[in-house]
Amino acid sequence: MKVVLPGGSGQVGTVLARAFHGEGHDVVVLSRDPKPAPWRVAEWDAETLGDWTKELDGADVVVNLAGRSVNCRYGEENRRLIVDSRVRSTRIVGEAIAHAKPAPRVWLQASTATIYAHRFDAANDEATGILGGSEPGAPDTWNFSIEVAKSWERAVDEALTPGTRKVKMRSAIIMSPDRGGPFDLLAALVRRGLGGRAGDGKQFVSWVHDADFVAAVRWLIEHEDVEDAVNIAAPNPVPNAEFMRALREALGVGFGLPATEWMLEIAAFFMRTETELLLKSRRVVAGILKQRGFEFAFPTWPEAARDLGRRWREMR
Repeated sequence: MKVVLPGGSGQVGTVLARAFHGEGHDVVVLSRDPKPAPWRVAEWDAETLGDWTKELDGADVVVNLAGRSVNCRYGEENRRLIVDSRVRSTRIVGEAIAHAKPAPRVWLQASTATIYAHRFDAANDEATGILGGSEPGAPDTWNFSIEVAKSWERAVDEALTPGTRKVKMRSAIIMSPDRGGPFDLLAALVRRGLGGRAGDGKQFVSWVHDADFVAAVRWLIEHEDVEDAVNIAAPNPVPNAEFMRALREALGVGFGLPATEWMLEIAAFFMRTETELLLKSRRVVAGILKQRGFEFAFPTWPEAARDLGRRWREMR
């Protein structure tokens, strides 16, 4: 099987490339800044058609992960770059797929569980979930993230690729022990004694273990009748306080200093990021995967955290 990963040089792309390459598949990562890797890496600019489009001819799967990191302050320039990098790259991937001969069987497009509303009362699945953007009192930065996700998905819907099935992957936070990823950053905070609850700790955290993310991607490739939006999130999201407690236990740390909202705002300002990742209640579950019999290897956070913590220590 040939798998092409536009924008696949980051953490999530590395997780997928490593897994599919390890299984003997032909993996090609499209990157603005190609670097040596165990799999093939081709150059693209994520904006215009070029020689890279030849990689899509006869490919089985395209998994588009391209987009500027959202780990920054949402000033005017960064907002423009975040939106443009996602929408333009998605449009150009759609154009390349439309011209590919033969066309890829399936296009899996990165999206995000952030598209759902900030809520506590019930979990957001694909059928009954509430898209965000109209919550009273929600910060402007949260609404911006939701508009980014909607624009991203709209670009996929508008792409004319009649010979290729399209799936929008609304993924929760993908947890792997790789350097620079969310788990690595959280683990570093915990080891420094800063792994207490964020705010009041009641906001839900949705997540997915990297092994389950890879398995879900593989499942989406195999199930040819599944299309449109699919949530990829473990079935048991937990409140932030519980999430951090389980992480501390997994890493053998007995205490974590809690952080109030104003403390987080100050820290985010100096770290040039936003507090949304910690304070928005992301209560999202994978309805379609569950209904169709997909089984998570790590359905609960404590067992996932123990496995990730063990691998995190071994890698260091």
